[in-house]
Amino acid sequence: MTTSRMLSALAALTVLLLCVSSFSQAADEHVTVLTESNFEQHVGGDKGALVEFYAPWCGHCKKLAPEYEKLGEALTGQKSVLIAKVDCDDHKSVCSKYGIQGFPTIKWFPKGSLEPKDYNGGRTTDALLEFVNNEAGTKGKVSTPPSEVVVLDPTNFDKIVMDTTKDVLVEFYAPWCGHCKSLAPVYEKVAAAFKLENDVVVANVNADAHRALGSRFGVSGYPTLKFFPKNNKDGEDYDGGRDVDAFVTFLNKKAGTARTSSGGLSNDAGILSAFDDILTEFFSAKPEERSGILSKGEETAVSLEGKAAGYAKVYLKALKSIIDKGEGYAKKEADRLTRILSGSVNPSKVDEFIVKKNILSTIAEKQ
Repeated sequence: MTTSRMLSALAALTVLLLCVSSFSQAADEHVTVLTESNFEQHVGGDKGALVEFYAPWCGHCKKLAPEYEKLGEALTGQKSVLIAKVDCDDHKSVCSKYGIQGFPTIKWFPKGSLEPKDYNGGRTTDALLEFVNNEAGTKGKVSTPPSEVVVLDPTNFDKIVMDTTKDVLVEFYAPWCGHCKSLAPVYEKVAAAFKLENDVVVANVNADAHRALGSRFGVSGYPTLKFFPKNNKDGEDYDGGRDVDAFVTFLNKKAGTARTSSGGLSNDAGILSAFDDILTEFFSAKPEERSGILSKGEETAVSLEGKAAGYAKVYLKALKSIIDKGEGYAKKEADRLTRILSGSVNPSKVDEFIVKKNILSTIAEKQ
């Protein structure tokens, strides 16, 4: 290997190691990584320490990881406690010293002591945090992101649910209900997926505390889910799946939306079947006949309402631009929007750009 190639290889290796190091630090931002060489530098000193002894191949360890990271985040700034972990595959002597036989094993080391006691509590952030707060006298709190689920009660139920401009999904729940607790994180994701849809509301009501509301709609078990579309405020039962995809599919079908489970827009967003025949006729016509076809499109647009009327304007503008600028306009503009969307885009503009891209791509495919 020539000197120049060796230098290039070394440079590439250095970059790779830096990337790996950066990734490792980012992944362990709130949890101190312990090794054979630094264990006693961090543990047994002026801080109490909670230490997870883990193995990278351990499924239970992987499941615990996000909870443990949130624990570290909740205790950021608490100088009297350390949240740490040690890889027992890489640092066997440490794990052997403390008699680790299974993974994950969590131990608490009091301030000034290398004699730990076992942690046998729950494997959730809340359970771990309660333990550490009790042992170390800390006041760590888990930061809860704001909920997108609209909370209903007797004072606002009719104003929100009976609004004929809104499609509303309502969960009737009880705080003590196990199935309701299991559904809660799923329901949060559904609400987040539709947060940009002004005409769709994902809501819940504590039907145990507000029993009259439950009785009004025949609720006899929890959770009960009912959908109140714009045109039927008597409500209809939701009997679909209890996963995010099932809820999103249901709401898209009922509300005429095109959301993905992550809250983005699908490739169907903005596409109007009412313009299918117009596009076919437009591209089959001679150039001098296309203005007449455009007029038919304008007549079709007049009959549309709401978002569909807005989408129709995009169709019409694109067809007019094809007349003025030539056949390649739709594809060129769709490609431009694709490039924009692949970069950093103001969140308020993303939906608008996706809809335009979808419509222009559909028009380009019809040519």
